[in-house]
Amino acid sequence: MLKVADIKAPISDEMQRFEAHFKDAMKSNTPLLDKITHYIIKRKGKQMRPMFVFLTAKMCGEINEASYTAASMIELLHTATLVHDDVVDDAYKRRGFFSVNALWKNKIAVLVGDYLLSRGLLMSVDQNAFELLRIITNAVREMSEGELLQIEKARKLNITEEVYFEIIRRKTASLIAACCESGAAAVQDDKEVQESMRLFGEKVGIAFQIKDDLFDYGSDDNIGKPTGIDIKERKMTLPLIYALNQSTKSEKRRIIKIIKNHNENPEKVKEVIDYVIKSDGLTYSHKIMLNYTDEALAILDGFPDSPSKESLKQLVDYTIHRKK
Repeated sequence: MLKVADIKAPISDEMQRFEAHFKDAMKSNTPLLDKITHYIIKRKGKQMRPMFVFLTAKMCGEINEASYTAASMIELLHTATLVHDDVVDDAYKRRGFFSVNALWKNKIAVLVGDYLLSRGLLMSVDQNAFELLRIITNAVREMSEGELLQIEKARKLNITEEVYFEIIRRKTASLIAACCESGAAAVQDDKEVQESMRLFGEKVGIAFQIKDDLFDYGSDDNIGKPTGIDIKERKMTLPLIYALNQSTKSEKRRIIKIIKNHNENPEKVKEVIDYVIKSDGLTYSHKIMLNYTDEALAILDGFPDSPSKESLKQLVDYTIHRKK
């Protein structure tokens, strides 16, 4: 399997320059804030979202200053949502490091998230990048609505496939869609191209989330042990929704009762996992994930061949074959 460094090859110089751009965007005159943002930068992840921005930009035109603004805005927004998510979820670790709220408590973490969000918005205003501002603030709205819709539906555990896809389209896919749409918008004005790339990102984002769903069951190809975290958190994921749709009324009642009342009991959680596997929930979800991937790749077929297009294809492949 390709490494992220290989996929980055056509944009390696741009990603290096982006590092400085992003670091600069997070600077503050408040010593505590500067200390925290420095900590956040130090524990950065694979930076897949800026990669989507730059690869799309390079495939659709020439990378320019607006491309760096788009990538920085996306990464600021993404980082802000992660900081806030850790507060909402009472999470004390992220990517093996202590979360901001674990080290500096919830109040400071919320304010840091607000600061990062404001830095992204101010950057777009300073650069007169109002189209980028529209694309990215729309993603913020979608993500918030998706999260709230999921919370609302989790109370009743009555999510249909249709509602599930609406939740993940907003909650997860909207940000990757914004990466690709803003990457295209930064380098040219063709609305059709921008919409194609938005749709491409949305389909990749949905496939990405289904892959995450599969990880909860030890993944679709039996990598690692099942974790059952989504079941413990009463999240209705695609494998579970499919399994419940295949079940009898009494089986459905039994499984939902376990999720509602016994989701902290490891043996009961394993019972649900085994049931989902037996009901072909993983096989079905894997098939749907590949359908979305194929649809995303078909959109790329409309663009001329280039190293950046090839890397985008590889990045799509990476999202569904990653190990975590």
